[in-house]
Amino acid sequence: MKTRLDGQVAIVTGAARGIGSGIARLMAERGARVVAWDRDLAPLEGAGFAPAHAARVDVSSWKEVEAAFADAVARFGRVDILVNNAGVNGPIAPAWDYPLEDWDRVVAIDMTAVFYASRLAARHMRENRYGRIVTIASIAGKEGVPYIAAYSAAKAGVIGFSKALAKELTDCGVTVNCIAPALTETELLKGMTEDHISRMKAKIPMGRLVQVEEIAEMAAWIASPACSFTTGFVFDITGGRATY
Repeated sequence: MKTRLDGQVAIVTGAARGIGSGIARLMAERGARVVAWDRDLAPLEGAGFAPAHAARVDVSSWKEVEAAFADAVARFGRVDILVNNAGVNGPIAPAWDYPLEDWDRVVAIDMTAVFYASRLAARHMRENRYGRIVTIASIAGKEGVPYIAAYSAAKAGVIGFSKALAKELTDCGVTVNCIAPALTETELLKGMTEDHISRMKAKIPMGRLVQVEEIAEMAAWIASPACSFTTGFVFDITGGRATY
């Protein structure tokens, strides 16, 4: 079946919890050898699956990403799939009061880190004439959400970056796509105000939050051989909030 990932090597960033954990687990169930990257690997102990390899990686550090990618290639011979999932929300504040250090942190983790890992993956996958790069963006990157300007800007940035990279890789069997979820049911909700959660939920026509399993299913399909003629696209998963 083309939706299987048997024998493929998949790096999933931020794989120890939340959306990343769900994606990593499903890809492992579909036959992939999953390399889990996270700054804190402790939550993997209760994640319900064992990755082929796990590494502590700060994705905002070029040196750490470069070393971890080289290690994955050395261990498994190649990397077929990269899922850029690691991310942070940052504070909820108006742009004129947004802390400068938080802006730098959010942009570094949510956007620059995607460039770091994708830069390495693109070079490697071009040489192998096959690959899938999947980045977890956000509806905030399409619409811009008030009071989370850094997050909105970073997610818009990775969408633009992915579209550009996709066009650079159209001749070598490598696809680059994004997934743009609405607010998702994860532990990150603990860092948000009830007012913010209520406002985001009210924008979803289906009247509920996205489930991790729904995003994982979409990511696994985009990363599979079955998704062979779509690249530079942003897959919506917002319960009808965005239809473009």
